[in-house]
Amino acid sequence: MSILTLFVVIPALMLLGLWLAKSLNQVRGVMVAGASCLLALSVWLTIYFVQQRAAGNTDVMLLTASTPWFKPLNIAYSVGVDGISVVMLLLSSIIVFTGTFASWQLKPMTKEYFLWFTLLSTGVYGFFICTDMFTMFMFYEVALIPMYLLIGVWGSGNKEYAAMKLTLMLMGGSALLILGILGIYYFSGATTMNVNEIAAMHNIPVETQKVFFPFIFIGFGVLGALFPFHTWSPDGHASAPTAVSMLHAGVLMKLGGYGCFRVAMYLLPDAANELAWIFLILTTISVVYGAFSACVQTDLKYINAYSSVSHCGLVLFALLMMTKTSCTGAILQMLSHGLMTALFFALIGMIYGRTHTRDIRYLDGLMKIMPFLAVGYVIAGLANLGLPGFSGFIAEMTIFVGSFENPDQFHRVATIIACTSIVITAVYILRVVGKILYGEVKNPHYLELTDATWDERVAVICLIACVAGLGLFPLWASNVISDAVGPILANII
Repeated sequence: MSILTLFVVIPALMLLGLWLAKSLNQVRGVMVAGASCLLALSVWLTIYFVQQRAAGNTDVMLLTASTPWFKPLNIAYSVGVDGISVVMLLLSSIIVFTGTFASWQLKPMTKEYFLWFTLLSTGVYGFFICTDMFTMFMFYEVALIPMYLLIGVWGSGNKEYAAMKLTLMLMGGSALLILGILGIYYFSGATTMNVNEIAAMHNIPVETQKVFFPFIFIGFGVLGALFPFHTWSPDGHASAPTAVSMLHAGVLMKLGGYGCFRVAMYLLPDAANELAWIFLILTTISVVYGAFSACVQTDLKYINAYSSVSHCGLVLFALLMMTKTSCTGAILQMLSHGLMTALFFALIGMIYGRTHTRDIRYLDGLMKIMPFLAVGYVIAGLANLGLPGFSGFIAEMTIFVGSFENPDQFHRVATIIACTSIVITAVYILRVVGKILYGEVKNPHYLELTDATWDERVAVICLIACVAGLGLFPLWASNVISDAVGPILANII
């Protein structure tokens, strides 16, 4: 058994521990112990991967293992990781760890909440370690299903509508995915569903690829907030509880970009080259539309949700540019945005828990009342608008430089249009920071509010350290990702 299976076994043991827990302290203990183990495992895996590359190990996938599961369809439990998988597992474990502390005071039904939260994270981990298409799809579904209850039961606002809308739209994407996966399997003539083995065969007819590429790309693109299938995202984010918003925007939406690159583009390269221009137009719209939409919102969660539409659109945009630099930037953006948006949603949840409003028209002077949370929000905002020294700057610059490497006019015009999102992002970030943090405190009840508790400080400090650490020391991540992007891109172009 590969050590990667621990990413599924540990959450399974957490589910058992939570089910047996009899008190709130036991529930919290199980979550902290499990999340800490997963974080330690992902850190070890990252260090191991870097060491293997430094030692000259050129294998595309490491720690591979395969066990037959359903032989009539050649489905196997196949696992393995490359640089992309490694950084996504690291991101997931950071968000689960900090999300646990962000949910420390959550009530009621804390035990049941953490059960569904852990099941959601199980699907995420399983998706990133699997190399078999069907097993990936199974874990993909496991990651989606808990969202309905987590939003519908523990959410806020119009939560039933948001939960149903999210579920129906993502299930629609799943229906396209299963059709695309079965199409790839049957028309490739493969005797396996292993992604890497099918890619090596490279024998799917071009016309067949053009039929099934939209199924796969749109199926994953729905989760990646591809225009015009993004409308579930703002409502879902706005209604979800804090840690669920963190995991949803920080990790779950990254399954979309990961799947588009690993499955759609990798296995259907000819169709990717022929049809990329259509989806490039849609992703360019996502980038600019999401940023403009964030400018006109008054709800803090909606602002960050539309910002996520813009930034996740940038991921798909960079992947479709199909240069090594742009694709490396896309994965860096997935990592960077995951950390930044988790920090934003954590802070928004903490502010809302005290003020009981997310409407920026009724928030003011918070820097005087809760300086720790206010400073954290400023840092998150500066990272989001791409200030040098933070992860957002590294990721976005890599994307735009790589995208402009394309010599033709169409790609360069699209790049210039996408670049305008930087200015728009600065507008809504600075507007919100100035409105809610500075000035006089107009609501006298706010003077009685307290600053962050110890558990909230743990979550915020960890995320700030990660955002700053990636921004100041990006080379290790860039090299790990670039080594993994190369073989996939070589199959595409």
